[in-house]
Amino acid sequence: MKKIIAHLVILLFCLGCLHYTALAKPDKVDGVNVPSGRIPQDIKNNKYPRTFYPNTEKLGKGEMRITALGTGMPTQTPSNKSASFLVELGNGDKFLFDLGVGATDMLSGLQADYGKLDKVFVSHLHTDHIGDLASLWVAGWIGGRYTPMHVYGPSGSSPELGTKVHVDHIRAAWAWDVTSRAGTLPNAGGEIVAHEFDFSKTAVVYNENGVEVTAFPAIHIRDGSVSFRLDWNGLSFVFGGDSVPNKWFLKEAKGADVVIHECFFTPEQWMKIAGFPYKQAYWATTIIHTPPEGFGKIMSEIKPRMAVAYHYWNHRDVEFEIYERVRQTYDGPLTMADDLTVLNVTKDHIEVREVTIDHEAWAQGTSTEWDTAPRGEPATGLMAEWLKSGEVKGFNPPPTQPID
Repeated sequence: MKKIIAHLVILLFCLGCLHYTALAKPDKVDGVNVPSGRIPQDIKNNKYPRTFYPNTEKLGKGEMRITALGTGMPTQTPSNKSASFLVELGNGDKFLFDLGVGATDMLSGLQADYGKLDKVFVSHLHTDHIGDLASLWVAGWIGGRYTPMHVYGPSGSSPELGTKVHVDHIRAAWAWDVTSRAGTLPNAGGEIVAHEFDFSKTAVVYNENGVEVTAFPAIHIRDGSVSFRLDWNGLSFVFGGDSVPNKWFLKEAKGADVVIHECFFTPEQWMKIAGFPYKQAYWATTIIHTPPEGFGKIMSEIKPRMAVAYHYWNHRDVEFEIYERVRQTYDGPLTMADDLTVLNVTKDHIEVREVTIDHEAWAQGTSTEWDTAPRGEPATGLMAEWLKSGEVKGFNPPPTQPID
């Protein structure tokens, strides 16, 4: 009897090990990678659940989904990350507009397919708009991206202030990191490519798979800020990074479906929150940003199907005052976005909800395409012999499966 019990214990232990070490692969549903065990459902007759749980809903063939990953400030808070919006289209394409500090935390919570997150559009080179680029570049590579990361961003008043030099310096700064992962991860996933365009021109900067992204000038502190408009399948999305009201935005955003624009604090709020004297508070809120009344006038002029305000701390006392001031100059459809606000957009309906995420979630796992993507040899020869000779042998267990 004791032998039988011992054998059963060993069998259960082995089965447990097999379960624990099973490959963490996503499932494919209609060609879309979703976390294993999730079965996304069709949305019919515009009847959306009140809360959006990631990877539980199929995106319609003609539908756009916009998720706020961050809506806050350079001094982000645990519940208010810096600026970033994820746009997903019914054709399978995904685009990131800005990627401020903390935004990649939210991508992890969404259990996003990193293999599809390879296009970032940068409005300007402030940390609260592009501070997480290196994080997505490397974490996305580990999490399933096997193609290069593409970064579309503006030039500056001189080459060293443009997107290309910014990306080149990121590549150089993280050389220790990236070269040490070579071979273990797919070769192409470790590449990051800058697509710099002239910030002073209104021009199409991306045109693939029926998706057209147009960039146009914005006015924010110095040369080199832009806004974007995405057009696809009769739907339009406009994203403004930071800017005071300007003629280009009024023209390019006119009549778009969803228009996102900063809606900054009032000078008095900034004095109270940040302790700035009035002169500096007015400069920060009104000379280089757009305060609530200005946001309202912009939206009254362009008349979008849905106006989206962001770029403030989402404290209730602050938000209510911002909302009241917006309503002094704008009475149309309005979303006061916070982190994880989500908008589903079709030609006849816009649904605004909140995402509920699992705060213990991790990425959905790498795909078979990632497994089979070309690799070089694992990183070797990067360590001095004296350092390598300090390893104590026999402490780590030997492999239980072939590794050659």
